[in-house]
Amino acid sequence: MLHNKTILITGGTGSFGHTFVPMTLARFNPKKLIIYSRDEMKQWEMAKKFQGDKRVRFFIGDVRDRDRLYRALDGVDHVVHAAATKIVPTAEYNPFECVKTNVLGAMNLIDACIDKGIQRVVALSTDKASSPVNLYGATKLASDKLFVAGNSYAGGHDTRFAVVRYGNVMGSRGSVIPFFMQVRASGELPITDPRMTRFMISLEQGVELVWHAFEDMVGGEVYVKKIPSMKMTDLATAVAPEAAQKVVGIRPGEKLHEQMIGPEDSYYTYEYDQHFKILPAIHNWDTSTERIKNGVKVPEGFEYASNTNPEWMSIEQLRAWIAANEAKIGAI
Repeated sequence: MLHNKTILITGGTGSFGHTFVPMTLARFNPKKLIIYSRDEMKQWEMAKKFQGDKRVRFFIGDVRDRDRLYRALDGVDHVVHAAATKIVPTAEYNPFECVKTNVLGAMNLIDACIDKGIQRVVALSTDKASSPVNLYGATKLASDKLFVAGNSYAGGHDTRFAVVRYGNVMGSRGSVIPFFMQVRASGELPITDPRMTRFMISLEQGVELVWHAFEDMVGGEVYVKKIPSMKMTDLATAVAPEAAQKVVGIRPGEKLHEQMIGPEDSYYTYEYDQHFKILPAIHNWDTSTERIKNGVKVPEGFEYASNTNPEWMSIEQLRAWIAANEAKIGAI
């Protein structure tokens, strides 16, 4: 699917891009991989890692700038949309900016991809888009809806859109594991609520889900990776077993448990060995055998949430993962 293709990734200097680029270069040998982002310093730092590889290109631009997107998409076959304003408190205190990037940016990209004849587009979502309680989640839900509807909006054009949704990325920049590692020397770790649970996924698993979406998609699917859950108290114990855990209270816009599939989506959701797939309700696409393939419909009222997840990550499993990945935790 991606062999000898030109792929553009928006927000490509983020944690996902730093993993997607080398993995995709090694697995598929694309013709060109274009990093599209607005931070020149991050691009300069990332470019040093791929110095001499003519397949990797860099393009300064913002998804808010439709004209720049049109220029960047010349000759591109596939797009991964990873650009987003995603820090929950930042979005709460800068709501207009969050909407401009996450909603208007999605609209700009959809229009540009259709007009430039892009073949397939996979947009990254988040567990916070399911039954959102914060602005970040609400904008990502809107973005998901836009990309799903983009398949109808495209009319007679060949561009197809799909979405991948997953939870807390272990070790990514700004996430809880590197934060706990930074403050554990103080002897105390802040816990918002001792009951809190989160989904856990590695960046490599996230990349593989995007690859699968490119290969499997017909258009309008939301792919949800099956991943383990973990209690935040257990996560803290895994990182710093000797540290005290101080309960500080839930922050604005934060959930006690995360959800990736809500009961309202159960009518359109199918289960597979490694993932779930929420099919679009529009145009009766949820009954399309081409999209369902070998999936099994979930029961009515089904919910995929971090507190009721049948799969859990143990303290020992997380410690083993940290030991194997310590050099890169928080670096990307």
